[in-house]
Amino acid sequence: MDISTTDVPPPTGRAAARRADTARGTSRTGDRVFLALSRGSGILLLVIMAAIAVFLTYRASLAISADHGNFLTTFEWNTNASPPVFGIAVLAFGTVVSSVVAMALAVPVAVAIALFLTHYAPRRLSGPIAYVIDLLAAVPSIVYGLWGALILVPHMQGLYGWLNEFFGWTGVLAWNGGAPRAMLTVGILLAIMILPIITNVSREVFRQAPRMHEEAALALGATRWEVIRMAVLPFGRSGVISASMLGLGRALGETMAVATVLSPSYEIQASLLDPGGGTFAQNIASKFGEATEQGRDALIASGLVLFVITLLVNGAARAIIARRKEYSGANA
Repeated sequence: MDISTTDVPPPTGRAAARRADTARGTSRTGDRVFLALSRGSGILLLVIMAAIAVFLTYRASLAISADHGNFLTTFEWNTNASPPVFGIAVLAFGTVVSSVVAMALAVPVAVAIALFLTHYAPRRLSGPIAYVIDLLAAVPSIVYGLWGALILVPHMQGLYGWLNEFFGWTGVLAWNGGAPRAMLTVGILLAIMILPIITNVSREVFRQAPRMHEEAALALGATRWEVIRMAVLPFGRSGVISASMLGLGRALGETMAVATVLSPSYEIQASLLDPGGGTFAQNIASKFGEATEQGRDALIASGLVLFVITLLVNGAARAIIARRKEYSGANA
């Protein structure tokens, strides 16, 4: 009898269940416990996020119902007035502008540093530089804020004067000669703060680029920059986007550093060099201690807006990565 042609009935009962558990990796007690813990952790995270959203929405509804201004467009924050009038127009503008300036300055520099460490610098040099960058990522925000207030702000006058002389005609870089505690200074400080995060993640992604693709390009006569442009950057694009979103999250939610450097006022200035504006996180940190119950509800309402903005930014980043299959690097 030919064994290869013998019909073997499929397993039933406990044997079938055991084979199914084995295929799912749950045949052992440890696997089942780990699966339960992992699933529970994921569910717990969703519950916590939902609880935060419910709390913020409830307290925000109390504040908005008592607001006698338009919460989205009012250029004033006076929760102690009778009746209270407050809005987030200036805060939203300042948060977006400072974050955009920080990202525009930090992302190109961070990607360049990551490429230098992974493809240009010798090992004896890349190691110490990477170590210093890791240390910068661990520096507390208040230390950056003190450095910004004592060192960065006094030395920004020369840069502000130069920008005003050559680019003041644009209006965006016009300077009236006041203290350089403006959005550009905040953007530069935030760029320095998020630079280590974007650099570290980008560096690890670039290290995972397929070595065979790089060697094949070199064998065909490509220069090192052409190898990076054709093999490394397409593979690491999703990683760079993810790193940028991590940096943007810190820039959006930074409090003490911004509060130490910025001179806020509830006015939207056309120039990045004039004091004015503010951010959600800075406003919450500076006013929460002295706020009344109604004022705290108003600050929580602004926190809800920041919460929604952060979710939208991260959702947009994931949509960009999922839309372009080549971003994932799976086919690289």
